[in-house]
Amino acid sequence: MMSSPKDERPVCKYGSKCYRKNPLHLEEYRHPNERDDDSDDNDNSPPRKRHRSSSPKRIESSSPENKLAFYFTKVRGIPAKYNDDNIAVGIKDLLSHKMGDLQASVQFNYMIDIPWLMQQYPQDKRSKPLLIVHGSQGQSKTEMIKDAEQFPNIKFFQARLEAYGTHHSKMMLLLYSDGLRVVITTANLIIQDWDQKTQGVWISPKFPKISSSEGSSASSSAASTSQATPRRNTNFKKDLLEYLCAYGGTALDEWKKDVRQHDMSSARVHLIASVPGRHSGSSKSKWGHLKLRKVLQEHGPSSANVSPSWPVIGQFSSIGSLGNDKSKWLCGEWLQSLAVTSGRMAGSNSPLKLVFPSVDDVRMSLEGYPAGGSIPYSHKTAAKQPYLPSFFCRWKSNSHGRSRASPHIKSYIRVSPDTNKLAWFMVTSCNLSKAAWGVTEKNGSQLMIRSYEIGVLFLPKNQEPNQDFFSIHGHTHAQSGSSIPVPVPFDLPLTPYSKDDKPWMWDVRHTDKPDTHGNIWSPS
Repeated sequence: MMSSPKDERPVCKYGSKCYRKNPLHLEEYRHPNERDDDSDDNDNSPPRKRHRSSSPKRIESSSPENKLAFYFTKVRGIPAKYNDDNIAVGIKDLLSHKMGDLQASVQFNYMIDIPWLMQQYPQDKRSKPLLIVHGSQGQSKTEMIKDAEQFPNIKFFQARLEAYGTHHSKMMLLLYSDGLRVVITTANLIIQDWDQKTQGVWISPKFPKISSSEGSSASSSAASTSQATPRRNTNFKKDLLEYLCAYGGTALDEWKKDVRQHDMSSARVHLIASVPGRHSGSSKSKWGHLKLRKVLQEHGPSSANVSPSWPVIGQFSSIGSLGNDKSKWLCGEWLQSLAVTSGRMAGSNSPLKLVFPSVDDVRMSLEGYPAGGSIPYSHKTAAKQPYLPSFFCRWKSNSHGRSRASPHIKSYIRVSPDTNKLAWFMVTSCNLSKAAWGVTEKNGSQLMIRSYEIGVLFLPKNQEPNQDFFSIHGHTHAQSGSSIPVPVPFDLPLTPYSKDDKPWMWDVRHTDKPDTHGNIWSPS
């Protein structure tokens, strides 16, 4: 990477991966994500004079304008209407007083910049208990712990990992004086992820504390879940507790107790998570793509309403090694899980389309080529799966003003062939990889997963009774028969790659065409 010749500071050796925000470090070294243009306000940017609205709006998990409680993160450099409070949030919004009187929190994440994170909490909440659940090792772990020395309220819990696995989940548990909230996002806890990228956030209702003296017992937990109407009984609390228990150890014991003591029957989403290990027996369908398969079989769209011709669309920011035969995993077990309908096991013959940024999508983004540092697909991996580009479609998000906000969000949908109806919608930390979703072994008797992941699945009938479909934001509701529009992150219909389009690979040089900041891409 080459930056403006006016800046003579040496480039930080960690490049776009550097998350240190110590002012002395920033003064001494140059970073690829630095910007000279600060004309756009953003709560997540370095401190500067900001113009705030006179009456900040209270964020509710859902509202008439946002029934799903799904939001984008605010993006610096796009028109203000696309950052409206009804559709977009910043991290300071999530942690603010208007969400509740915060007493303690847990942050589950992959990349964490402690000093920056603490600046996002309200000043009077920065000494409240904070548990960081992470998978960092070596130097990054050492630096993170050192960064936390000035915050005695911070404790750490290192998740155990399989070889080549990551702690990729991105979740907040926020305990208030009058309830508990769960927030699931696609963003790392670093400034770059909350600045000029497309990210997704689901905000739960503020779950009330169970008043019964037996609130912490398992029977009370079951009772509170049974209070839910059939359309809303998503087993959210049970699944969340199983996920927390999968970490082992005692660091999360108090938080498991807190979860048990709150009524989560108002949750309208299904939790789809992954935890490392080889899962067999009844555990096999608790995690990864087999969990999604089970939920869709039991609660998903009817085969009478959704035929095999409905495409499955996946959108992600990283691709793992999927094997040289597309029929074994991608178009085999994985597609089968996403294409299943209630009452019928789908074959793997449903159309599959994959949204992944092209070189030009990255080059012309708000960040320019450095955005590609968060899209880790390597030339070596790509060479082993030459069938993949035939599935690729461009990243376009004109409907949300985010075509130039490089995607770090991961979303998956089942859409009608005319792109007017949606059978379901999922937002998750899962990229397109076996490590994240899992791969079956021993003739399908076990599922092997390497990483921690978490996401939420939206089904129409859990949002409103007798709803078979979602409509799509920006499309005519009458065409779908649904009053619940989903803000699908990418534009529909899709734009397939042309013969000249190439998928972004972060280890390939690009010196012939400069990016939006006049820079080239020359990875070492």
